[in-house]
Amino acid sequence: MQRYIRKTAIAITLALVCGLATPSRAASALYVSPQGNDTNPGTREKPLLSLEGARDAIRHLRKEGAVPDGGITVWIGAGTYERKAVFDLTVEDSGAEDAPIVYRAAKGKNVYVAGGRAIGNFHPITDPDDLKRLDEAARGNVLIADLKALGINDIGKQNWSNRGGDPGLELFYKAEPMTLARWPNEGFVEIVDVTGPMSEGRYGKFSKVGKFIYEGDRPKRWSNEKDVWVHGYWFHDWSDQRHKVESIDLENREISVVPPYHSYGYRKGKWFYAFNLLSELDSPGEWYLDREDNRLYFWPPDSAKHIAAGDAVVSLLPTLVSMTDVSHMTFRGITFEAVQGTAIRIQKGSQNRIAGCTLRNIGSWAISVSGGTENGVIGCDITATGSGAISLSGGDRKTLTPAGHFAENNHIHHYSRWNRMYKPAVSITGVGLRIAHNLIHHAPHEAIAFSGNDHLIEFNEIHSVCSESNDAGAIYSGRDWTKRGTVIRHNYLHHINGFRGRGCVGVYFDDMLSGNTIYGNLFYKVTKAAFVGGGRDCIVENNIFVDCKPAVHVDARGLGKSYNYGATTTMPKRLKEMPYQNDLWRKRYPKLTNMLNETPAAPVGTTIVRNISWRGRWDGIRADAIPHLTIKDNLIDVDPRFVDADELNFQLKDDSPAFELGFKRIPIERIGLYKDANRASWPVTHQATSATGP
Repeated sequence: MQRYIRKTAIAITLALVCGLATPSRAASALYVSPQGNDTNPGTREKPLLSLEGARDAIRHLRKEGAVPDGGITVWIGAGTYERKAVFDLTVEDSGAEDAPIVYRAAKGKNVYVAGGRAIGNFHPITDPDDLKRLDEAARGNVLIADLKALGINDIGKQNWSNRGGDPGLELFYKAEPMTLARWPNEGFVEIVDVTGPMSEGRYGKFSKVGKFIYEGDRPKRWSNEKDVWVHGYWFHDWSDQRHKVESIDLENREISVVPPYHSYGYRKGKWFYAFNLLSELDSPGEWYLDREDNRLYFWPPDSAKHIAAGDAVVSLLPTLVSMTDVSHMTFRGITFEAVQGTAIRIQKGSQNRIAGCTLRNIGSWAISVSGGTENGVIGCDITATGSGAISLSGGDRKTLTPAGHFAENNHIHHYSRWNRMYKPAVSITGVGLRIAHNLIHHAPHEAIAFSGNDHLIEFNEIHSVCSESNDAGAIYSGRDWTKRGTVIRHNYLHHINGFRGRGCVGVYFDDMLSGNTIYGNLFYKVTKAAFVGGGRDCIVENNIFVDCKPAVHVDARGLGKSYNYGATTTMPKRLKEMPYQNDLWRKRYPKLTNMLNETPAAPVGTTIVRNISWRGRWDGIRADAIPHLTIKDNLIDVDPRFVDADELNFQLKDDSPAFELGFKRIPIERIGLYKDANRASWPVTHQATSATGP
């Protein structure tokens, strides 16, 4: 074996790799192909078969001290690589600053790394019992496949009652996620009433028990179903939950669900839908899995009677790539897809990159980075994730040590398919992270969520989000006096209206979040564009608001007598958890030092200056907040002299009256995606839509 490994190392071909090495520091190249073999030397003519084969060859080179200057590139040949296990990488697989390890698609080739299996044994349904359960219109269109016959016995976990849990096995057809059979086929139906013990709260009467009354007789069709579920917004517009149905009283039209019950309770007039029902597999694109017998039912969206090889894929693996303590490694130009959980996990390590990749059809997050420094996601196309897209966490809050992680130039859209709320396109936690030049659109809830200190959110375009929620923000954080120093600048937010058009927020500083800045952004057709929910020391400056209703909202909610949003409980506790009175924090955030000796729950120090508000409505500022604020030099309902508002060119002409007030030009032309060698695709097209609800 040792003789073979040495021969493999000797046979590795030296090749100059563009962008990774200089002519004087050539990088080694290994080649991988679906037609290869892991006993091959890894040359272009005799490639390896697997990623593990390349990884192990690199490990041997390192052990022999033979990693060349310039690093090593693994060129992956065209084709689909169905993974049977997670691709595990550890510290011994790391590169170095001047010798990175790069796994990348061969130039001009399509490379797919999949965590699932192609299903090719679909056939028409002949079982009379199955046909009887199906809707009459579906009987000639639904096909069935036996997963056990393909050796698929482990279909993963079905943890649907866990809020935030992954969906388990899913079906994808021609690279698109299919719909688990449901009623109604789109949108929701309203709860007629709730039953059980009633309580009285700020929002009126509600039930703490999961029992509710529905309208009509549709559930009569579900009598033979084994595992009925409902998904609903049971109390608030921003808090959903899935429930397994315990029983259905057809006479009284009452559904009872299995605990755990929704923590906020259940209210009349809220909305839900039912799913996981073979009897509701009644439209193209729907599917159902009999989880006892592993039988998959599917109505192809193109009504095909025969499923071509590779068209239908089910997700199986929990993760595709796991990197722990790895540094100086890049994955470039690869499509990652069909996985039940998070596609790529990076834990600790430094200067790793996911660049120019496509991540799609994923059960949870596309990429998760936890710990480490200067890890980045660049130029990726991310869509159809079950939860959010990119999660970045790092840095130390108590020492205010930045992590330097970043997400830049990514196109993220149609995410949060399964976990609808609080799973943003990009989530950042910790200190000193950057989100820049991303295009984010079409999602039920948030685009960007931040927590921690000293982040930079800039040059992003965001639209058509928060479409299934209200009282939510496209860019959101809340309820902490100490999470300060984040700057949100030079972003373009537009067409953000909320569920059924009832209103959502552009940038949302919720529940006394304090010490952060909204500067130089463009807001167009955003309800409650800049929202300060009682926070201190916030800055809303040099922004343009067009057709926003209102442009700016500020309140003094922390001064409420009956309910003060944690001003006397949660907020002081979180303050004392931080070393806010040591020398470091005193210097960085001096206004925190004596805060508890003042009026901490008042929006003291918040300034609203040099903004432009045109059309729409400017003033959402509450009377109880005004005495605590600085509001000056705003251009309100005066023609700001845009270059061409009809064509959505909101740059200012040289004679704009805003400049007389000290307004600074916003670099609108730099906002959004840019053409770059790391972009997964170009050009990128997209279209904004306003939410109107089901």
